[in-house]
Amino acid sequence: MIIVDNALRARAEAGNPVRVGMVGAGFMARGIANSILRSFPGMRLVAIANRTLPTAVRAYGEAGARAEDIVTVGTAGQLEDAIAAGRYAVTDDSMVIAEAPSVDAIIEVTGTIEYAAHVVERAIAHGKHVILMNAELDGTIGPILKVHADRAGVILTACDGDQPGVQANLYRFVKGLGLRPLLCGNIKGLQDRTRNPTTQQGWATRWGMGVEMVTSFADGTKISFEQAIVANGTGMRVARRGMYGHTVDCHVDELTRLYDLDELERLGGIVDYVVGAQPAPGVFVIATTNDPRERHYLNLYKRGEGPLYSFYTAYHLCHFEVPTSVARVVLLGDSVLAPIAGPFVDVVATAKIDLTAGEVLDGIGNYMTYGQCENAEVALAERLLPMGLAGGCQLIRDLARDQVLTYDDVSVPVGRLADDLRNEQTRHFFAGPIHRPVGG
Repeated sequence: MIIVDNALRARAEAGNPVRVGMVGAGFMARGIANSILRSFPGMRLVAIANRTLPTAVRAYGEAGARAEDIVTVGTAGQLEDAIAAGRYAVTDDSMVIAEAPSVDAIIEVTGTIEYAAHVVERAIAHGKHVILMNAELDGTIGPILKVHADRAGVILTACDGDQPGVQANLYRFVKGLGLRPLLCGNIKGLQDRTRNPTTQQGWATRWGMGVEMVTSFADGTKISFEQAIVANGTGMRVARRGMYGHTVDCHVDELTRLYDLDELERLGGIVDYVVGAQPAPGVFVIATTNDPRERHYLNLYKRGEGPLYSFYTAYHLCHFEVPTSVARVVLLGDSVLAPIAGPFVDVVATAKIDLTAGEVLDGIGNYMTYGQCENAEVALAERLLPMGLAGGCQLIRDLARDQVLTYDDVSVPVGRLADDLRNEQTRHFFAGPIHRPVGG
């Protein structure tokens, strides 16, 4: 979005920066803070909320903020005073940021479900745009949160930088060429459903990342959430439970040979991933056209003879691009990636090991379960347990490794907002006959 730099420059020159609050101060959040403070004139990160205050202070400090400019606040009024004084605010109460009138948008980057659900609901209720770097939340209850955001007249969106946002940008580009995207894909270097925090601790320590996050990358849960929200934002589905997930040793342009045009069209387009394609870790879109003149030109421009054509972005730059999402939302009213209707694809909990009745599930990026994609209609019909809600559930029967969990296998904790929102989502979108757009 090249127009964004000029729009932000105008806000900087007017002395009216976009005022952003961020919830979360982990590895990715600290990168976002660094980018905003150092590289985005016309945008100001006015507050960071984190349940551990020193970590929020650390995020500002690493981004170059002076210690004397950082102030701790406990109410929305105190945050307003800090903003007026040009200081950076930290708080252990995320609702302070959600309620402060001067905050234009909130970046949610905790990777949580229950905690984030409360934050997003409160932010929407107080007229805040919400930019999610939280595919786990989005893939679990994003469609109903989008309904709430629409009613409030604000934008709820995923972000640039993470693979889903990069795929969405590429999808829009390809559609803008007059082609029909039939596959949105993600390139991975590793997929091993047996990985757990013990196996991933070394890698997490090396890069200064949370081990649960790293585990969810390795065991396939993260990519499942990412591809689910791409599906929900495009109307695509999965060709089978867990996606195809081909392991290859080739350039991304050669992937067109792996897919059948008739199947892709019959399904209305699919999301998928591959392991081992180059250039990694990029994303790709496979598209088609029925126009012989377009095919002639695509062949001339080295896209091949068709009928499937490959387009790719060779990298994703995570936190570097998130501030661009904020500017797109606040200054241009442009959503990066959001559900277009109800869920098209869900992420369902699957046993990583043999499980025993009475055990309490440990959730995303841990030892007991991993997530995989399934079409939403199937997940609903079979009462499959969403991965985003699995943590904290207690097993009421034994389950074998790689068995998909259902609601009948567990007792669900009482009083969770995320469960209430999930139930509302199901009632809202599936109460009557399923009639939703396909493909796009």
